[in-house]
Amino acid sequence: MRGVVIDTPGEVRVETLPDPQLPGPDGAIVQVLSAAICGSDLHFYDGDYPLFAPIPLGHEAVGTVVETGPGVRSVAVGDQVLVSSVAGCGRCAGCATHDPVTCIDGPRIFGAGALGGAQSELLAVPSADFQLLRVPEGVSTEGALLLTDNLATGWAAARRADFPPGGTVVVIGLGAVGLCAVRAALILGAATVFAVDPVEGRRRRAVRLGATPLQPPALDAVLDATGGRGAVSVIDAVGSDATMNDALSLVRAGGTVSVVGVHDLNPFPFPATLCLTRSITFRGTLAPVQSTWPELVPLLQSGRLDVDGIFTGSMSLADAPAAYAAVAARTADCVKVTLTM
Repeated sequence: MRGVVIDTPGEVRVETLPDPQLPGPDGAIVQVLSAAICGSDLHFYDGDYPLFAPIPLGHEAVGTVVETGPGVRSVAVGDQVLVSSVAGCGRCAGCATHDPVTCIDGPRIFGAGALGGAQSELLAVPSADFQLLRVPEGVSTEGALLLTDNLATGWAAARRADFPPGGTVVVIGLGAVGLCAVRAALILGAATVFAVDPVEGRRRRAVRLGATPLQPPALDAVLDATGGRGAVSVIDAVGSDATMNDALSLVRAGGTVSVVGVHDLNPFPFPATLCLTRSITFRGTLAPVQSTWPELVPLLQSGRLDVDGIFTGSMSLADAPAAYAAVAARTADCVKVTLTM
């Protein structure tokens, strides 16, 4: 099979890889039809994470089941499915909550070394009953791809931001996750969502959703709009030192900072005294993907949750190097790209 791999920052290539084997009696093989490039894939591309060996990339995939083990019950050969980006064992008390992050064996992420990469023609999926979901009726391929990670992440970010109905929320970073977080915050009852990003075109995308755009630094504008108090909640969809510090300055005393952006491997100098004296809640979240599906699927099917405008392009698997370069440029015209097999 063909798949995208990386072993040098800034350079991806499409290689012929061994076909995956069935990962046990509860596993499945999925023929990938469409995969997506996620912002967290760029941590390998940008050199934030060390590369000791070629890593097959990708953790967002929709495809067709082509083989199952005898223990698989929820899907069958021929079913079109989406694959949770975060995998759990599917059997422990943690996975019983439908949150792979709480798996006793620890969560694993496709395309990060422990499991195969989703930007490939075939993908081995362990614990298929836990990891796979039939693509729901009325949900587009793009919607299904977002359910594997970005939409689940944005939804969890807003849920864990703990804002009351009518609250003021700031979302920092308007990539795919940030745009999903804007949508989630508005659906969950935020009266005002300030959308912060240095790229004007991305701010315009947020305006179409009902957000109020702000160019960083946004502190003065947020304080002016909130009578000097700051936002009740801040969602950081970037996860850098700079944006986390910004989030802590934008949130009001007693508020919550919800971080879903992926940080690099360097320690963050956490201002513990500031958080203590201002009673700030600081939360980091790896998406509990499977637990979000019961809420998100009906919202997508009803049309109440609109995901148009997040995907801005589609390329073939063979064009993965150009697709990565386009996404890494972080322009207004290229937010998220699909790779078709």
